[in-house]
Amino acid sequence: MAQAGRRPGQTETREKILDAARRRFAELGYDGATVRGIAADAGVNAALLHHFFGTKQQLFTATMNLPVDPAVLVGVILDGPEELLGERLVRAFLGIWGEAASREPFLAMIRSATTNEQVATMMRQFIDKAVFQQVAAARGVPKVRVAGVGAQLIGFALLRYVIRLPPLVEASDEELVAMLAPVAQYYLAPGSFT
Repeated sequence: MAQAGRRPGQTETREKILDAARRRFAELGYDGATVRGIAADAGVNAALLHHFFGTKQQLFTATMNLPVDPAVLVGVILDGPEELLGERLVRAFLGIWGEAASREPFLAMIRSATTNEQVATMMRQFIDKAVFQQVAAARGVPKVRVAGVGAQLIGFALLRYVIRLPPLVEASDEELVAMLAPVAQYYLAPGSFT
């Protein structure tokens, strides 16, 4: 049960919630961690957790230091003409990965997920719920198609930003959009497969 009475300062309370959430997500995965459990561990009530972070997804985003809220990103990608879906996706991806400040948390996450099964489980569950299920449902495509375009883009990011393969590093964003957008469009357009 959460304690009654005066709470510590906002920053301290926020950090206690983040610490409790990191522990719960690491121990139980994204699916297993609950807002009530996290709040109890932090010594606050669930309403205060919602006040600071909103949803469980937004709390997870904060604990992982993600530079972008996946719900907002999915909305941006899906909003607009269907024939430009692939282009919007690639431009959003390049925008995030093109800036060192937003690229670093994603690189840290990928490195952690490849060496730590708990992190991999958290990321797998989160990406499936926050991104793949949302996009697949909105586009009317199987999740494997959404996962396929995700795999393609992550592979591209590793080659361009980690390995620094010269042709990809030297290419302009416009060249990359022209090359990658049709592939993304193919994966996400319901009529592109049978």
